[in-house]
Amino acid sequence: MAIEIKAPTFPESVADGTVATWHKKPGDAVKRDELIVDIETDKVVMEVLAEADGVLAEIVKNEGDTVLSGELLGKLTEGGAAAAAPAAAPAAAAPAAASNAPAAAAEDQILSPAARKLAEENGIDPNSIAGTGKGGRVTKEDVVAAVEAKKNAPAAAPAAKPAAPAAEAPLFAAGDRVEKRVPMTRLRAKVAERLVEAQSSMAMLTTFNEVNMKPVMDLRSKYKDLFEKTHNGVRLGFMSFFVKAATEALKRFPGVNASIDGNDIVYHGYQDIGVAVSSDRGLVVPVLRNAEHMSLAEIEGTISDFGKKAKAGKLTIEDMTGGTFTISNGGVFGSLLSTPIVNPPQTAILGMHKIQERPMAVNGQVVILPMMYLALSYDHRLIDGKEAVSFLVTIKDLLEDPARLLLDI
Repeated sequence: MAIEIKAPTFPESVADGTVATWHKKPGDAVKRDELIVDIETDKVVMEVLAEADGVLAEIVKNEGDTVLSGELLGKLTEGGAAAAAPAAAPAAAAPAAASNAPAAAAEDQILSPAARKLAEENGIDPNSIAGTGKGGRVTKEDVVAAVEAKKNAPAAAPAAKPAAPAAEAPLFAAGDRVEKRVPMTRLRAKVAERLVEAQSSMAMLTTFNEVNMKPVMDLRSKYKDLFEKTHNGVRLGFMSFFVKAATEALKRFPGVNASIDGNDIVYHGYQDIGVAVSSDRGLVVPVLRNAEHMSLAEIEGTISDFGKKAKAGKLTIEDMTGGTFTISNGGVFGSLLSTPIVNPPQTAILGMHKIQERPMAVNGQVVILPMMYLALSYDHRLIDGKEAVSFLVTIKDLLEDPARLLLDI
C-alpha cells in the first residue's frame, strides 16, 4: 500500500517552504515516526515523519524545491521494510554456518577425559594443541606441554595506541584561489530581508549608556548556589535581571512597548520580550510571553529551554511569533559596543554587551568597576529622544540598585 508523504500544514504567516534535507533515499527502509525530510520555512525547520513502517518508494520534491502547505513530497510503500528483513536472513545464515565450523571441529577433536579436563581448567583451546597420540589423539601430556608453553610465552606486546584522528581538512588549501557558492537558507534570507526593511522604513536612532554591573554580580554571586538548589537546577544568569528591568521600564514608557500599524499606533498592555538567540541556521528570536508576570527562575528556565531547542532546531513558529520588545546579548560573543537593528513591527531593541572592568570616578576616587555598555535602538517616528534616553536610564538605575525591582520604585 502506497502512502503519500506530504508537506506539513503551514501557519497563516508562512506562505511556503523549501525542502532542506532528505534523510532517506529511494529504497531505504523506514520505521514509523522516523524522520524522513526537513522542510525549512522563513522562521523554523519543520520535520516530516513516517506514518508507518515501510520503504521510501519515490521522491517527488528534491532538496531545494519550494513546496506549499500539504503538497506531495514523496511516496512510501507500507510494509516494505518488513518484507525486506526475511530476504536478508538467508544471506546472514551463511556466515553463521561458517562461524559454527570451529565449534564443530572442537566437538570432533579427540581428547581423553583427563586431557579435556586439564585443558578446560587452564583455558586452553583443544584445537590449538597438536595431538601426538594414536590417530592424532590429544593426550594429557600434550595439554601439559601446552600449559607450560603458555606460561613461558613472552608477555603480549601492549596494544598499539589508536591513531589520533586526522585534523579536519581546511575548507580551502593554502594558496588556492577558489570560491564556494552555496544557496542562502530561507531563514537567513528572511532575516536579511527584514533587517534591510527595518533600516529603509524606520527613522532608526541609537542611544547609549553604561551600567555598573557590580551590584547584580554581587547579588548573583551570593545567591547563585541557593537559587540553583531551590529552583531544581535552574541557574541564575544576568539575562533575567535585564528582562525584569526592561518589563518595569516598559510599564513606565508604554511608547517603547508599542508598534506601528500603518497610520495607527498600537499600545500593548503586556510585555512579550523577544530574546535574540544565535543558532546554526541564523538568528532566531523566541518570545517570553507575559514576561512581567514571570519570576527570575521562570525567565532563566524558559531562556535555557529556548537555547536548547534552538541548537536542536526544535523551535516552533509559536515560540517566535509576536513580541513587543527585544533584547539582544552580543556580549556573550565578546562584543563591547554595537547598534542593534529594530525587529519590526516593534519600535525598540535593547543591546547588551561585554562586561569590562574599567577605571571609573566614584566620589572623587578612581575605582575599578565591571561596566557594560547598553544600546537602545528605536524608531524615532514614534519614540522621542527624551523618552528613549529616560527609558535607558531607568534600566540602568534598576540594575545598579536591584532592590528597586522588588520594591517597585
